[in-house]
Amino acid sequence: MELTLDCKKRPDGSKPNALRRDGLMPAVLYGHDGTESISLVIDAKTAEVLVRKASVNNTLIQLNISDIPWKGKALIREVQTHPWRGDLYHLSFFSVAAQDSLQVTVPFHFVGTAVGVKPEGGALDTVLTELEVSCAPDNIPESIEIDVTNLHIGDALHVRELKLPKGVEAVGEPDRVIVSILGRGGQVSAPVEGEEEAAGEAAEAPDEVPATEQE
Repeated sequence: MELTLDCKKRPDGSKPNALRRDGLMPAVLYGHDGTESISLVIDAKTAEVLVRKASVNNTLIQLNISDIPWKGKALIREVQTHPWRGDLYHLSFFSVAAQDSLQVTVPFHFVGTAVGVKPEGGALDTVLTELEVSCAPDNIPESIEIDVTNLHIGDALHVRELKLPKGVEAVGEPDRVIVSILGRGGQVSAPVEGEEEAAGEAAEAPDEVPATEQE
C-alpha cells in the first residue's frame, strides 16, 4: 500500500504549540539529503487520517513538499502523542528515495486453526507478532502470512523456516521462535509414547535399600 501526503516547510520561528492551535501538525523529514532534515507542517486532520491508514516503518508514503519543492517516497519512523491526552503530537518521516535497501517492520498474519489446538487441546503461543526485514523500498510486504494449521502440540515455527517473498530477508537471529503449540498446563512438548507409563511405574516402585543397610 502506498499513500500520498501533501505538506509544507515549517515557517522559521514558528512555535509547535501555536501551530497545533492553528490546526497544523509539526513534522520532520530525515534522509532526503544526507544528514540534513526538513521541518514540516501538515494539516492536523490529514495527519490523523494518515496515521490510521499507515503503519510505522512499513507503509510507503509519497511525500509532496510543495513550497521547496520536493517529492519522494518516505516511511513514518515515529509517531509522538501527548503524554496524557493521547492526541497526535508530532510525526517523523524518513526518505527512502535514495536507498537501495532498507530495514522495515512487517507484521505477521496468522491463518488457520492448528491441529494442536483442535482436536489435540493445546494452546497457540504467539511469541512474535512482527519481523524486521531488509528489502528494496518498492518491495515492502504489507504482512507475512503464516499458516499454523499443521502445527501439533510441541511444534514450533522459527524465523529460519519462513518462506519470505523474493528479495526480502529476515534481520536478526534466525533461531527465534515465532509461534508454538503448548500442551495442557503449558508444557512445551507432548509426552513421548510410553513416558507416562514409565513415570507411573517408577513412582509406584519402592526405593532401593543400599547393600550396607540390608546387612
